[in-house]
Amino acid sequence: MDALINPATRDYELLSGVVKRDPSGGLANTCYQRLSIPLGSYWADKSIGSRLHELQREKDVVRVSTLAKQYAQQALAPIVTDGRATQIDISTEQLHNGRIHLLFEVTTASGETLTFKHPVGVI
Repeated sequence: MDALINPATRDYELLSGVVKRDPSGGLANTCYQRLSIPLGSYWADKSIGSRLHELQREKDVVRVSTLAKQYAQQALAPIVTDGRATQIDISTEQLHNGRIHLLFEVTTASGETLTFKHPVGVI
């Protein structure tokens, strides 16, 4: 199993000084990486990544939340296409403090539902 990456800290999660394992079998890390890597910048596969980095200089308004949701849907769509998940539902939580949270539920191929939160920085 993969070591779990915490999207808020961008570091491995530790439990009593030991690296915590991803309980979803790597799906949490896959989602995190697809959202965090700028689209087209990953050397091994230019299709991996998202456009969320483009929102860093945008204002904290509803239009930007809608864009964040669309960019996340585009980035995570290949997970459904390759069969690792059957459905991904995404919503946004606008905090009005320079941060938007992407909240998403991933239904795995085995039918398990996993919930994730991913922060997106805005102005």
